[in-house]
Amino acid sequence: MIEMQNLTFGYSGGDPLLVDMSLSLQPGSFHFLTGPSGSGKTTFLRLCYADLLPSSGRMTAFGEDVTALSRDGIAALRRRVGVVHQDTQFLDHMPVAENVALPLIVAGEPVEMPALGDLLNWVQLAPLSRSLPPSLSGGERQRAALARAVVMSPDLIIADEPTGNLDWDMSMRLLQLLVELNHSGKSVLFATHDMHLIRAAKQHVQARVLRIAGKRLQLAGADL
Repeated sequence: MIEMQNLTFGYSGGDPLLVDMSLSLQPGSFHFLTGPSGSGKTTFLRLCYADLLPSSGRMTAFGEDVTALSRDGIAALRRRVGVVHQDTQFLDHMPVAENVALPLIVAGEPVEMPALGDLLNWVQLAPLSRSLPPSLSGGERQRAALARAVVMSPDLIIADEPTGNLDWDMSMRLLQLLVELNHSGKSVLFATHDMHLIRAAKQHVQARVLRIAGKRLQLAGADL
């Protein structure tokens, strides 16, 4: 799915931010990504969905060399990856349901209302489908963001500190949704600094823990 070999990334004219990274993300896998603030977690995630391209080394996504992809090829890659950010961004004048469906609308795909209703029901937001985003709580916003990320039925879900602003109960609810996606065959890459959340996940999913430290990617201890 995602293969990195001796990957390095740095902005032009600057020192490398990440060096000598090698990783294989397999279909159906679940990985946590940890590391101190400023270690490069978000940069690493952006590499995974070709929002950034490596400075050197080799990276393939779904069998394609990302550095050789055309603009259309990168767009096709991103349709296979759903991304959930800590800072959710919605169009505040549009109801929740339309915000969730927005990736389909932008891609020119039909919006099947029964399927959209099922998705909103899955994240427990069906009663709020016509609500505007400013009226949602933090947990509701993150669940709406997750629904938006998976509305295109991606193969890989990337979550960048999605529980950073949530309390424990809301964090566990979001984690459970990601675990359900993984059990359905989706790959999940979940960046978090919350080691308590990672330990709690042991009861629900078999996962590997990755850590970025000293600009390098490492396996952090035993599998969960």
